[in-house]
Amino acid sequence: MFKLIKFLKGYRPQAIIAPLLKFTEAAFELIIPLIVADIIDIGIGGGDTSYVVKYGLVMVVLGALGLGFSLSCQYLAAVSSTGYGTNLRKALFSHINKLSFAELDTIGSSSMLTRITADVNQTQTAVAMFIRLITRVPFIVVGSAVMAFTINARLALIFVAGAIVISLILFFIMRATVPSYKKVQRRLDDVNELTEENLSGARVVRAFSKQDEEKRDFDEATDGLTKVSESVGKLSALLNPLTYVVINACIIAVIALGGYKVFDGAVTQGQLIALVNYLSQILLALIVFANLIVTFTKASASASRINEVFALSPSVKDGSDENVALNESAPEVEFEHVDFSYNADRLSLKDVSFRLERGKSLGIIGATGSGKSTLVGLIPRFYDAVGGSVKLCGVDVRKFPLKQLRSRIGIVAQKTGLFSGTVRDNMQMGDKAIDDEKIISALKAAQAYDFIAAKPEFLDAPVAAGGKNFSGGQRQRLTIARALAKAPKLLILDDSSSALDTLTDRNLRAALKEIDGLTTIIVSQRCGSIRHADEILVLEDGEIVGKGSHKELYENCEVYREICMSQGVTA
Repeated sequence: MFKLIKFLKGYRPQAIIAPLLKFTEAAFELIIPLIVADIIDIGIGGGDTSYVVKYGLVMVVLGALGLGFSLSCQYLAAVSSTGYGTNLRKALFSHINKLSFAELDTIGSSSMLTRITADVNQTQTAVAMFIRLITRVPFIVVGSAVMAFTINARLALIFVAGAIVISLILFFIMRATVPSYKKVQRRLDDVNELTEENLSGARVVRAFSKQDEEKRDFDEATDGLTKVSESVGKLSALLNPLTYVVINACIIAVIALGGYKVFDGAVTQGQLIALVNYLSQILLALIVFANLIVTFTKASASASRINEVFALSPSVKDGSDENVALNESAPEVEFEHVDFSYNADRLSLKDVSFRLERGKSLGIIGATGSGKSTLVGLIPRFYDAVGGSVKLCGVDVRKFPLKQLRSRIGIVAQKTGLFSGTVRDNMQMGDKAIDDEKIISALKAAQAYDFIAAKPEFLDAPVAAGGKNFSGGQRQRLTIARALAKAPKLLILDDSSSALDTLTDRNLRAALKEIDGLTTIIVSQRCGSIRHADEILVLEDGEIVGKGSHKELYENCEVYREICMSQGVTA
């Protein structure tokens, strides 16, 4: 938790002043029992009404000042904790965006979502309570015990015994609950993952009439979360009653023993009331402290999960601080004996070598899981090769600044990723300076102009989150247009025309050929989409088993010929 305190930067004055205000309010609170004792012993005992009124007004003034200091502390604590939460979320979001796909795969998107929302909120709550109570609780407990000793040392020993017992209770309960709160957060990850899957795959679930099965899986996940939460909740719930029992036992002991002291004249009635008041203050302070421990226990579990994300260091980093010089005569893309593995058990790509000259087109085909998407993902460095080298314009991609590398490449992934806003907003993702003329040109090339021009708002037509207000084929064409709008030198279409009809697919390929100087890589499982490429790679189990034109491969590559024949494509 303390590793995250640095995110209070910019709010430290408020975080320092707030406890001081609470400290002052606590000091006033400690003075009041002594005034009450004097009012009982001197004012009421001596029949001095003016004394009672005078010091009664003093108590009112101290109470009003304490309230003012307390409210000011609450406000500053809220400002500090909210600022802390904002800083932490920004830093966490920024760090997540620096991670490569390998690190993101390690934790998972649903867990990342939980950490940047629920876990950050938990630590933010802890910071607010820490600022408000860090000085008040110990000062009230210690101060009340000290004041009790000044009244009667023997009776004050009861305070010490009660404090020791309560400390042991807090220690054992905290030790038991910390691991359980981590389990609660992991269970919450599972629930979030199932929710994410069901929302994104709602159409699939309903198409297969799997609502009951998905509901059953979700119920099991939430039941698991409930059981763990109830288990840790029961342990945490013991804090308050056990604390009440100990403190009330102490109060009974003080009243019982103090009665004899009053009878003997060793303690006055006012002093005995003051002792009971100090015990009550300790009771309230320790109850607050018990709740603070519960909050901090939850926060410590959340903080460790947040620190796990910060501990991840991106495996893909900028190769240079400055743009590298490109070799204009070199191939646009070149793979030299490239190996890649997602884990140490098996290679996903094995000894892959090929060259793609500038302005040419390359088709990549193969069965599902053959390594097609993995191969093209190495070019923009979504992952780094474990062996061999990937070159862009004669330079190893690992030597590029990531911004320079990816600014040259337009990528259209298998899963369409449109963002809420307008068509123009989405088209300008590559560069805010892209004007309407370039956007229209990109839309026309991607075969998306007609359905966008038919909308009254045209480029200002709204786009729902994920592009849900467009059909699958329209979303694919818009993502292709977005990639073309930034005028890339290399365009990678990773199975991104699967929802297009044959005519639209043919028109798209024809339009791409007309773009001067554009090098294109088309990944597809349809022979018709890549048969006219200048060169075709055939992948099987991560290896290139065929390389050449459509005609050459149809004659010489059995794997390619089988794919073509299964789709009714001839030589």
